[in-house]
Amino acid sequence: MPIFIRGHRRVTGAVVGVAALTLAVTGCSAEGGDTGTAPDGPVEITFQSWVPNIDRAVDAFNASHDDIQVTLETITAGPDGGYATMLSAVQAGNPADVVQLGYDAIPDFLINDALEDITDYVAGSEDLFVPWQWQTGTFDGRVYAVPQASGPLGQFYRADIFDELGIEYPETWDEYYEAAQVVRASDPDRYITAFAFNQAPWLIGLAQQGGATWFGIEGDAWTVDIDGEDTMTVAEFWQRMIDEDLVKIEADFSNEWNADMQNGNILTWISGSWADAILRGTAPDTAGSWRVGGMPQWEAGEDVSATWAGGSASAVLKGSDNPEAAAEFALWLNSDPESVNILTNVGAGWPAIADTSEIESLQDDPEVFDFYGGQDIWDVFAESDANVDTSWVWPPLSSTLFASLTDNVKSAVDAGTPLSGAYEQTQTDMVDALEERGISVD
Repeated sequence: MPIFIRGHRRVTGAVVGVAALTLAVTGCSAEGGDTGTAPDGPVEITFQSWVPNIDRAVDAFNASHDDIQVTLETITAGPDGGYATMLSAVQAGNPADVVQLGYDAIPDFLINDALEDITDYVAGSEDLFVPWQWQTGTFDGRVYAVPQASGPLGQFYRADIFDELGIEYPETWDEYYEAAQVVRASDPDRYITAFAFNQAPWLIGLAQQGGATWFGIEGDAWTVDIDGEDTMTVAEFWQRMIDEDLVKIEADFSNEWNADMQNGNILTWISGSWADAILRGTAPDTAGSWRVGGMPQWEAGEDVSATWAGGSASAVLKGSDNPEAAAEFALWLNSDPESVNILTNVGAGWPAIADTSEIESLQDDPEVFDFYGGQDIWDVFAESDANVDTSWVWPPLSSTLFASLTDNVKSAVDAGTPLSGAYEQTQTDMVDALEERGISVD
């Protein structure tokens, strides 16, 4: 029986944000613009977001504020959708006021000089938020984004089929491998999970949870270590799972994947806390059959977690006519208990606020708990969020990282070549991309 255990160094501490962007950002404004408050009516601002049903939070803000009114514009998530639209609008001089950004995208927007400095408007509220999440929007002592929620990883699994097959929940990756063998032997159509070659955040989260630190700062340069030892250990594990036909090569969120989640051909899904809402919507007829557990560990007894692309935040775009009003909305949206409760309900992620005791949906949510057989799944994600390796740094050009990684992994899977080569190529791609932008790389 192969063993997938190796030494693991647990890294903790604050996110390395200040040094990182001072090396990559030039020309970022340190002052907000004119608030543009009209004397005869409320300030009107626009907010762009991809979160389903976030209009409920916007409506709650508008109902409770006479001086600011927000119009929601729904956008497509990701670098090829809403992000491109946002950056184009900044360049054209007609940006939205507040936008939803992934933590991973904030450095990209900063090197494009696309974010307003909102320090003067929100810095006094820092203590409301989990420190590592707050730091994702703070660079060189200035604040450019208000954190909304993180995506701590957990494992959704079919408890009914696990019980049927006599599988105990896999606490380690070795046990996960053994469980995968049992699942595969039970039915020719069954797999323990899908290998989601299309999801860079999933691939990155697995590496992060395995102890990898892909980016850092040494002196005046970025370091890039995508093909380091920890990553290669993770790649070797999944390569063996692929070689032994223990995982299904399948894009998650595809029609085939949706069907497999519904019919029990895929038994687990490692994803962020927000995935609860997706699972309930995708496979409603499986209510009561699912549970959630923590990430399998590389070393028994550890409790190391990671995130799905960090999380997301609210930022004010450069050129907003009303940066102060925009910052006020961003702060309320992500800290007011009523709003955070709505955001949690609609699957925005694990709240960025430090005190979640007033968030009703985290204390008692019959709709969610009943779907998971009465389990309070938020206990799992609270622990996962607390155990995220907060030393992880998102680099400039994260959109390049995501595209390169998924392209290279897909090519390796299609060609039947080792996954290790995909990470080595991504290492080369990222170093080249950073140097082409004039960013120093060691």
